[in-house]
Amino acid sequence: MTEAQKLREAILEAPLETSNFAETPQAGTLYLPLSHHKALRLDTHVVVGGRGVGKSFWTAALQSGLLRQQLGAAVADLQDVEVFAGFSNSEAIDVYPNADVFAAFLDQKGDPYDLWRAVILRRVAQKLGSAIPQDTWQGTVDWLRAQPEDAARLMQQPRDWKGLILFDALDRTSTDWQRMDSIVRGLLRVALWLKTFPGLYAKVFLREDQAERRVFDFPDASKLTATKAELAWARHDLHGLLWQRLINAPDVHGELMRSVCTSIAQNNVWNVASDMKSESDAQKKAFEALAGPWMGRDRRRGVPYTWSVGHLADGRGQTSPRSFLAAIGRAAEDSNERYPQHDYALHFESIKRGIQKASEIRVQEMAEDYPWVPDVLAVLSGMNVPIDVDSVIAKWEEKFPGGAQSIRTTQLPAQHVDRGWDGVREDLQRLGLLETRKDGRIDMPDLYRVGFGLGRKGGVKPKN
Repeated sequence: MTEAQKLREAILEAPLETSNFAETPQAGTLYLPLSHHKALRLDTHVVVGGRGVGKSFWTAALQSGLLRQQLGAAVADLQDVEVFAGFSNSEAIDVYPNADVFAAFLDQKGDPYDLWRAVILRRVAQKLGSAIPQDTWQGTVDWLRAQPEDAARLMQQPRDWKGLILFDALDRTSTDWQRMDSIVRGLLRVALWLKTFPGLYAKVFLREDQAERRVFDFPDASKLTATKAELAWARHDLHGLLWQRLINAPDVHGELMRSVCTSIAQNNVWNVASDMKSESDAQKKAFEALAGPWMGRDRRRGVPYTWSVGHLADGRGQTSPRSFLAAIGRAAEDSNERYPQHDYALHFESIKRGIQKASEIRVQEMAEDYPWVPDVLAVLSGMNVPIDVDSVIAKWEEKFPGGAQSIRTTQLPAQHVDRGWDGVREDLQRLGLLETRKDGRIDMPDLYRVGFGLGRKGGVKPKN
């Protein structure tokens, strides 16, 4: 095998998958960007991020004592804390309520603040060996309301431990925006309530659209927003994450990648060296060893190091690690299938097909989170961007003659659908699916354009 083929095989063997369904991540996949340090600190109670940026990853990773130890001095206050899930993307009805419980509770005019406090009280009672009603969630809430002094004494009992309760995947609590707002607002009030008990902390992971609503509309909410952190990924962070995964590929594959990328052995895993965590010559040359210097035969086509990230950005200029790693993984597969004798592990045409694959995945994710989005954007398939607003609205009116409010959805609709097509367009922009150019025309980033089947002169082509 040539050196390029060996590198390609190593990429294919590396753990590039980032989707997390509450399982503990592999130790070698743990990469902490500098911008995420604040998000993991105990005094940061609200963490905001889009799909695929690491909310569920950190929710799972923080519950592992081994991984918290691996974070080391970077987040020192996590070393002596016990971490629990207060809500996540996997059901655990004895630990926290599910969507059906929330629906029944709200139908009875219950306050989500009490239901979330019941979650905390059950966890504290379990740790202290105290008995409180736990047959049903309504039963725990009824006890809290009927015996408020007993509940207060339980929370105020001396403890020889510190606890961090994590709340993620809150979009699974309801399919109605107003109800979800009430649920999230109640949880944020509980996070503030917990601040009055030394050694107990809440960390709430929110989607950007959830955080932008009126969920902080309660007294003293500024005490939470003052420490709010956002999960963002700069280009050098994405490349650093890629190499963290590559150098921990199994057996000879990881050894080969460590010969390309400077690394350090720590706690039985390999970590990228500091010069691979910034936009350095070392980081650029390492990716050039995989993908070559150009996105074609000469410099006019662009540089793979920047091109691969830039074409995966949404309308707000943000690229998620899930999209980037998926594109690199698919590029390796395509290079292996189509260009096995290429001088580099990743062929430039395969990187373009990797963008296509990442776009498909992103479109599927948006369909899961916002079922109305594909209905609205699929009708634009075959058009070329940038495009006049009137042409877009004409397509929408043809598909939905009853107006924007006739868009069918079984869950969260467009937030501003009551304002008609202008409201829908604003929501698409806020989600990063559309952009409005200075001349007023509508544009769509390649991350979504390719998956939804729109064209662009000279751009990555959609799959047939």
